[in-house]
Amino acid sequence: MAHTSGPSADLHYQNGFGNIFSSEAKAGALPVARNSPQRAPLGLYTELLSGSAFTAPRKHNLRTWMYRIRPSAAHGKFSRAQHPTWLTGPFSAAQTPSNRLRWNPWPMPAEADFVQGMFTVAGNGQAEAQNGVAAHIYCANRPMQNRYFANADGELLIVPQSGQLLIHTELGRLQLAPGEIAVIPRGIRIRVELPDGQARGYVCENYGAPFSLPELGPIGSNGLANARDFLAPVAAYEQRDDRVTLVNKYLGVFWEGEQTGSPLDVVAWHGNLTPYKYDLANFMAIGTVSFDHPDPSINTVLTSTTDTPGVANCDFVIFPPRWLVAEDTFRPPWFHRNIMSELMGLVKGVYDAKAEGFVPGGVSLHNSMLPHGPDAATFEKASAAPLSPHKLEDTLAFMFESRHVFQPTPQALGAANLQPDYDEVWSGFKAHFRG
Repeated sequence: MAHTSGPSADLHYQNGFGNIFSSEAKAGALPVARNSPQRAPLGLYTELLSGSAFTAPRKHNLRTWMYRIRPSAAHGKFSRAQHPTWLTGPFSAAQTPSNRLRWNPWPMPAEADFVQGMFTVAGNGQAEAQNGVAAHIYCANRPMQNRYFANADGELLIVPQSGQLLIHTELGRLQLAPGEIAVIPRGIRIRVELPDGQARGYVCENYGAPFSLPELGPIGSNGLANARDFLAPVAAYEQRDDRVTLVNKYLGVFWEGEQTGSPLDVVAWHGNLTPYKYDLANFMAIGTVSFDHPDPSINTVLTSTTDTPGVANCDFVIFPPRWLVAEDTFRPPWFHRNIMSELMGLVKGVYDAKAEGFVPGGVSLHNSMLPHGPDAATFEKASAAPLSPHKLEDTLAFMFESRHVFQPTPQALGAANLQPDYDEVWSGFKAHFRG
């Protein structure tokens, strides 16, 4: 069994987004002045993890120096492994319907860990081209003990819906509960335990530019997600001398190999390429106080940018508890067609644009230029509601919004929990106008 040592046995964290952090689980493990001395302290090995091109501008350059018990290269030959439900682009195996789609929650499998229980709903782009995203559901009821996972294809944005996750990473541990999110950078090795015995949630696998905080523009210097509320782990290493399995996802193919000792054996590190977590309750929602309705982009927590300013590879947008105060205004999301594509999930409560059918653990997909908005019951209720200040409470929905169309996978289109009559929620509208 793995033995974890270091301050994060008590799950301490470091504050800030994009900061250059340093952490050591043993005093004296971090070298002084030189990143790569001739001999690293305490007999450790020096290793650099780069998350950007070496010559990327300083403000975009991501890297972390690690000082570890064994180098990560000390593993055996990998052999091809199978993962029938975690799929990677190009997502062209099924025709993308010109329909709005919605799924009920996915059932828990007979037995699966966090990696084995991953199910791909839809995606776009290609991992080898480093653009696009994939949207997954995870359903897990078995901890990872002698198995470790690394994803070379993209970073993982994890959104728990039910049950906690304890994520052991090379740089320390993250405890994650529904209402929080975590991001695991591309290439970071992890092992996931289940404090509640089982867990379900959502994952955005981002092949493109790493998630960052959106610019605030006219909002000014404060609002939305504040950098100081993001938490990075402190160093904690696993020390073991038995054989373990390492699973590597590479260009959509899964590979397995063995090595002696844990791949999470980093005793000290410093840099700005780290896993991190964020409590969505800290999001400072901003909206209108006069009339009309701001675009949902006002609720962006994180964004993966593209070469086109203002056009996202993926935005992570939330709909948290918030006040609605505008006058003479239809308060739920209005009817709309977007160039951007929207894949939504619900962590808890009721989403204010739907009367029923969209439940925690479910997914809805409204692709580019497909009209959508409130169902008939929600429209009638909101049109007649008194316009006194009203607070939406006990709710948390989110959206993965992308410039690329989300192409559903064959397994998602054939899933038993796909709602066959979702389009019918818009069938009850009457024509009141008479010319």
